[in-house]
Amino acid sequence: MSGSCFFFAGGGTGGHIYPAIAVAEQIRKLEPAAKIHFFCSTRSIDAQILRQAGFEYTPLPAKGLIFRPRALLDFCTTFLQSYRIAKKIISTSDNPTVIGIGGFVAAPACKAAHKLKVPVKLINVDIVPGRANRLIARWADEIFVQFEDTIRYLPKFKDKISVVGCPLRESFSQPQPEKAIEQLGLDKSKNILLITGASSGSENINDAVCSLLEKLNDFADDWQIVHLSGRANFEKVSRKYANAKPGHKVIGYYDEMQNLLAAADLVIGRSGAVSVAEYAAAGVPSICMPYPYHRDRHQYLNAGKLVEAGAAIIVDDVPDAKDRAEWLWEELQALMKDDKQRREMADACRAVATLNAGHKIAERLIK
Repeated sequence: MSGSCFFFAGGGTGGHIYPAIAVAEQIRKLEPAAKIHFFCSTRSIDAQILRQAGFEYTPLPAKGLIFRPRALLDFCTTFLQSYRIAKKIISTSDNPTVIGIGGFVAAPACKAAHKLKVPVKLINVDIVPGRANRLIARWADEIFVQFEDTIRYLPKFKDKISVVGCPLRESFSQPQPEKAIEQLGLDKSKNILLITGASSGSENINDAVCSLLEKLNDFADDWQIVHLSGRANFEKVSRKYANAKPGHKVIGYYDEMQNLLAAADLVIGRSGAVSVAEYAAAGVPSICMPYPYHRDRHQYLNAGKLVEAGAAIIVDDVPDAKDRAEWLWEELQALMKDDKQRREMADACRAVATLNAGHKIAERLIK
């Protein structure tokens, strides 16, 4: 086996895997002989993304930490199984480095690396580090973060932290919006409203937007809709668009988000760390509907960075569906009518975007 071996550990969502792929792509460019391997979760989204990106991977059986007796036993059992699998693979590789990328799979692989005295690095893109990343920070030699604010959540490790931004795939530097327009059969003369619940979709966002379709009929002359429903909700959402007047395209999943976001004139979506970085890089105004069920409410904090810059508006994903839809409509219809505000928000996006984080991290890893 020639060259160094770089193991990325984590997964469960695109928000963990996409930044790692961005760094891995840069490693490939800088050191073509390097071997790259992912330790990911057993969720289908991980395999799907990694297969498309062309990277080797090993699913680990690790499960999240839940404080109930049976679930706690499962956590401990699968943590140990994952630790042993990762340790065996890492120990037989040449010049390895393990990079934690977040999620419950990251900790056992990084623990194995630490035990083997293999260098451990950490990529943390949310403002508030998750439970796994707070644990990995103890073992890490370097910690790469998107936001300066993250330092106050890891005060003991501030000397190891570098603020570099969120690694995005290189294609975000050179998007092809016309490609998305052509692929999806969109009208070049109309604005595009993009609805997205991230890689798995969001039922609450889907329901809120679908309840507004009758009102959106008034915008049919100037606007069209692309709705990323998530694969599990594709049929349900498609049926709700049956009588919608605006041109529309409902799809379960779309891989080339750099092109679609660059084509969009306004986006409604979640505000995971990767999502807000992608909105900024694409220069697209956003209505952020943060996922409301995280205990640390980190999606609110992520979205808050765009709001501070004048690039986004937050609509709470409140429990009452009627209230949620009414609040969304109030902000949505105002922005759809106001070309000037959307242009100003787009300019504000570009002012906070970072496009070279993946390259910076890859350079540090190779050194």
